[in-house]
Amino acid sequence: MENKNHTPHKNAQQHQMNWFQQFLMVCSGANLHILRKSPSEWNKYAGIGGIVLFTAVFATLSASYAMYTVFENEFTAVGFGILWGLMIFNLDRYIVSSIKKTGTFWNQFFMAVPRLILATFLGIVISKPLELKIFEKEVNKQLNTIIQRNKTELQKTMNGRILQQSGPFAEEKSQIQKQIAAKQTSLDSATVELEKEILGKQTGLTSGKVGFGSNAKRKQELKEQRKKDLEDYQKQMQPRLKYLDEQISGVYKNLQTEQKNSEKAENKFDGFAARLQALSELGDTNKIMALASFFIMMMFITLEISPVLVKLISSVGPYDYLLDKTENDYRLYSKEKIEKGNFATDFRIEDFKNSLGKKNNKENEL
Repeated sequence: MENKNHTPHKNAQQHQMNWFQQFLMVCSGANLHILRKSPSEWNKYAGIGGIVLFTAVFATLSASYAMYTVFENEFTAVGFGILWGLMIFNLDRYIVSSIKKTGTFWNQFFMAVPRLILATFLGIVISKPLELKIFEKEVNKQLNTIIQRNKTELQKTMNGRILQQSGPFAEEKSQIQKQIAAKQTSLDSATVELEKEILGKQTGLTSGKVGFGSNAKRKQELKEQRKKDLEDYQKQMQPRLKYLDEQISGVYKNLQTEQKNSEKAENKFDGFAARLQALSELGDTNKIMALASFFIMMMFITLEISPVLVKLISSVGPYDYLLDKTENDYRLYSKEKIEKGNFATDFRIEDFKNSLGKKNNKENEL
């Protein structure tokens, strides 16, 4: 009579498990067949399954955003995000389902430690892309600051390279120009002295007599000589100056092209790693940002490790006993089958030995 009365009650409990509960229990990694026999455990495992499910959803969103910053393609980002979310979902299910409640607390704790470490790492991985999305405006502003800073450093580097590469050519050009300037100064000095000599102005180098006399004639010859020296030197150095100008211009042109290409690359400095750098710098300079980022990361770490913690701190329930009994039954069954197989093998070997012995005896009698 007890079995008949208990069966309808059991069936009624089973009918109360709707499809959504079943789905969440599957997400928890529990054995649904065994869990049906433990209605008091349904809410616990449905809750664990819900956490695992939402962790996978957040992982999908996080990976999708991270991949979009890399590939800038919605389909690629969503596809990779779903793949990553499914992997996290499957990994979380395994982590939770692998914790057995039978045994001492310390055995359970040491079994849970590596799973907690793994869950913590996954929480950090999931949280970072979502932090970037949450602080997107601040990160974009900091990215512009980093880009401008990099451009300034690039300009300094280019200026240094220009001086380094064009230095020998510029130095030689400067020496030639100094020589030209010196010869021009000498010519100007001779021209002034000639004018003073003709006008009769008394100086240490003029006679003080008005007119074009013998002194003026000598000064005229000196002027013409210095003019000729200047013109000859300019004519001689013109090809060299042209060559030096071409070399200096080539250095400027090449480095300006390189600088433009580098600046184009800097303008595209908005990838995932660049955004992480911007977020890190914001945290270093802004304590509020650092605190907010820390709490967001801790929130996702807590979310990730909560199924393991719930499984760890919860008391042993009917499901755990039934699961342990089922596994133990399979262990005993497997051990029994192995022992029977060993016994049958030993029996056949012994029978073969007896048959072989009888055969040898008959041959010996013959």
